[in-house]
Amino acid sequence: MNHTFTYHRNRIVHVLYKHILKPIFFRCDPELIHERMTGVGAWLGRYSFSRSLTRGMFSYENPILEQKVLGLDFKNPIGLAAGFDKNAQLIDILPSVGFGFAEVGSITGEKCEGNPKPRLWRLPKSQSLVVYYGLMNDGCDAISQRLQVKLNGGKFSIPIGASVAMTNCKENLDVDNAVRDFAKAFRIMEPIGSYITVNISCPNAQGGQPFVAPDKLNYLFDVLDKIPTKKPVFIKLSPDLSHDELDAILAVSRSHRIQGIICTNLTKKRDNPKISDAGVPVKGGLSGKVVQSLADEMLGYIYKKEAGRFILIGCGGVFTAEDAYRKIRLGATLVELITGMIYEGPQVVSEINRGLVELLRKDGFTNISQAIGADFC
Repeated sequence: MNHTFTYHRNRIVHVLYKHILKPIFFRCDPELIHERMTGVGAWLGRYSFSRSLTRGMFSYENPILEQKVLGLDFKNPIGLAAGFDKNAQLIDILPSVGFGFAEVGSITGEKCEGNPKPRLWRLPKSQSLVVYYGLMNDGCDAISQRLQVKLNGGKFSIPIGASVAMTNCKENLDVDNAVRDFAKAFRIMEPIGSYITVNISCPNAQGGQPFVAPDKLNYLFDVLDKIPTKKPVFIKLSPDLSHDELDAILAVSRSHRIQGIICTNLTKKRDNPKISDAGVPVKGGLSGKVVQSLADEMLGYIYKKEAGRFILIGCGGVFTAEDAYRKIRLGATLVELITGMIYEGPQVVSEINRGLVELLRKDGFTNISQAIGADFC
């Protein structure tokens, strides 16, 4: 699609979102708006005409953004992070919005109602969200059946990662049970996902984050390693880890079949200087600009330490092309977002991709893969 046309189209959509839709959305309960918009997106994905219309309004493609990563083809590096499409209801419409890939879930071994409401808050001054869903989802059995019907022997039009986690329940306070639960979700979703993400970093589950401990993480990976797969396996980390904790996790990951790392999930820290809003809920994890610098620091640290051993996905605080490009230059091969889309509008996906093309050309790169880790060259 024409570069100049995309710029002007996105400007118009952004103005409409900023001055009409966003003020309406932000006056309503955030979880209600999320449910309604998920329903709209699922409806749009059902029909070829609505997918085509959405593509005309939002998509953008350029060969400079294309990559093959771990055997998977990515038309662009911008993906939807896990936590938005919890029940895999949007995979038909996401390519038309302009995403190069997406993660669904996190998906657990059993159906999970999540934590009591309210469990989602906006922090407008901080350009952040407070999330306390607690892994709400329909469970791996129901979600895998739904997606198997959509696959019907074929494959998704963009890579779809399956983020798996342990069910948020008191039974999983027992580590043995938690590992079995993790293994069930991994086994059931393995035939479906283009890749599998092992999410050990949810800040809102009853059991906490037990697999940050190296011995427990090694135990989990020992069990998951026995489940046959030829698909890439990622791990998703908390931004609140110390370097010592992170080093220990990396050491365990190197001894198993982990091929990639997502930097990062939500932060629980309330002393973050990026928090500008008063009355921040004490429960839940924070997304958006509040987590950006934490995620970027971890991203660069892992890239320098591991020298390309892992494929890195940067996640946290991506609102602009410059935000995404910073993560790429710090070592990210791919980039994920959620909060940036909520604050800026759905056109932000194509606007980031369009902006990345300009930034890459400005720096003399002919493909986005050349910019990965450029800050350390």
